[in-house]
Amino acid sequence: MTFMTNTTTDIHQPKQRHSANAPTPAYSLFWVIFALALGGFCIGTTEFVAMGLIQEIASNLQVSVPEAGHFISAYALGVVIGAPVIAIFAAKVPRKTMLLLLMLFYALANLATALASDASGVLISRFVAGLPHGAYFGIAALVAAELAGPQKRATAVARIMLGLTLATVLGVPMATWLGQSFGWRAGFELSALLAVICLCAMAAFVPKVPVHATASIKTELAGLKNLHMWMTLSIGAIGFGGLFSVYTYISPILTEYTHADIQTVPVALAILGLGMVIGGLTAGWLADKNLNRTMIAVLISSACSFVFASFMMEQLYSALLALFLIGLTIIGLGGALQIKLMDVAGNAQTLAASLNHSAFNFANALGAFLGGWVINQQMGWLAPIWVGFVLSLIGLAILLLTLALARKA
Repeated sequence: MTFMTNTTTDIHQPKQRHSANAPTPAYSLFWVIFALALGGFCIGTTEFVAMGLIQEIASNLQVSVPEAGHFISAYALGVVIGAPVIAIFAAKVPRKTMLLLLMLFYALANLATALASDASGVLISRFVAGLPHGAYFGIAALVAAELAGPQKRATAVARIMLGLTLATVLGVPMATWLGQSFGWRAGFELSALLAVICLCAMAAFVPKVPVHATASIKTELAGLKNLHMWMTLSIGAIGFGGLFSVYTYISPILTEYTHADIQTVPVALAILGLGMVIGGLTAGWLADKNLNRTMIAVLISSACSFVFASFMMEQLYSALLALFLIGLTIIGLGGALQIKLMDVAGNAQTLAASLNHSAFNFANALGAFLGGWVINQQMGWLAPIWVGFVLSLIGLAILLLTLALARKA
């Protein structure tokens, strides 16, 4: 995978729209995206490892598996609340400075989870750890899109999100294995260490991108009145929930329904993550060709993948293939919606970009809650898969309605 190298003498360097000044004299777009994607790798590892270790956490803290799912929902709630608040009040803070502060906060919050002594402490620390998540991804996406230029912005954002999807292939299985071998707290200690490494990489490679001349708290707040922005956000808030209705309960589904050994869970997580890597990069490339058609295709294919999965979970190998298909089809929605929000948000770019991850973590909380609810209602271990199917269809309906309203406007 190759990226452009930009300097101030490069005639192909994209212009910095709405910026008061140009960025620093020289930067390598490859290393900028690498550093920002490393942050995505750290955050993705942390967000998903709680799902991979849900049985170990529940056993150690003496709570049920659905109750342990509340830790995941607490993190997602932190993202939902933290993203807009940070985006609004940090509107005038230089983007590199903000990224560094967010990653430092993230490292400390995950260390707090590793040190928590009881369920209440874990619940609170997971909520706190979620606060910087959405703002980090939102600001990182804006930096990558601005430096890459309008013709390659979707690809650049997809490569930022590649860090998150690679986390599902490498980081989450590694953290899950550590948690199974040395106690679940080791998984969060790894996350804190990754955050420190990312902090150093961003300090070294990310250029100083000045605050846009139009940026202000008032401008960001004005974005809250944008109906098209809220409609776009609702697509991800609902349509992406299916991934988490399944991902949250992968471990008990495989051990209780498929009757697989718990040691296969890290392998299953890696295979699902591999599907997410391939799907994310493919959807990013397609979104640069036709954004709206890509989003429609993602939601239709994800709904189909849940139907296929419901018939493939009895045998281990077919179950692993089903998880791969789920990851392959649904993950592209994230980067595509990030670009769509840039188009509809006007001057409230930071707010919209950050709220995208609030929407996806609302989907996280919604999917985890509904998956746990159907299990508690004795609907069976496959019920979370059908939750995913329904949420994908609802997301598709919202997308089609949004596009129809945009055409009329």
